[in-house]
Amino acid sequence: MIDHVSIGVSDLKKARAFYDVVLLALSYMRVHDVDIPGQGVVAHGYGEAGAQARFWIGVPEHVNADANRTGGNHFAFQAKSRLEVDAFYQAAINNGAKDNGAPGIRAHYHPNYYGAFVFDPDGNKIEACCHLPE
Repeated sequence: MIDHVSIGVSDLKKARAFYDVVLLALSYMRVHDVDIPGQGVVAHGYGEAGAQARFWIGVPEHVNADANRTGGNHFAFQAKSRLEVDAFYQAAINNGAKDNGAPGIRAHYHPNYYGAFVFDPDGNKIEACCHLPE
């Protein structure tokens, strides 16, 4: 149903460094950069190697981190295993994210829902989740 999503970031270089590491823990990588003549690089797209970008970060008209922290954006990235969820969380914390829920079972979603939640440097809520049993 969704082709791609994009979020605005306050510091594109810092956000790129963060997402390059954090999404690699889930086997996703930066697959596209948008460089507009006269404006420079304005966006980066992430996805599976050799595939279309599905998640984008870019220069917005404005960013409101306070709004993000109080109910703004929430993105969940699919992990192939619980180990990938753990790696995502550790990579995020090590690269400036703030904890919003350490890796673990979230049985209130379903018995095998294993997820981890963080706030990225701009206050966006990001998550990695795995629906498979251990």
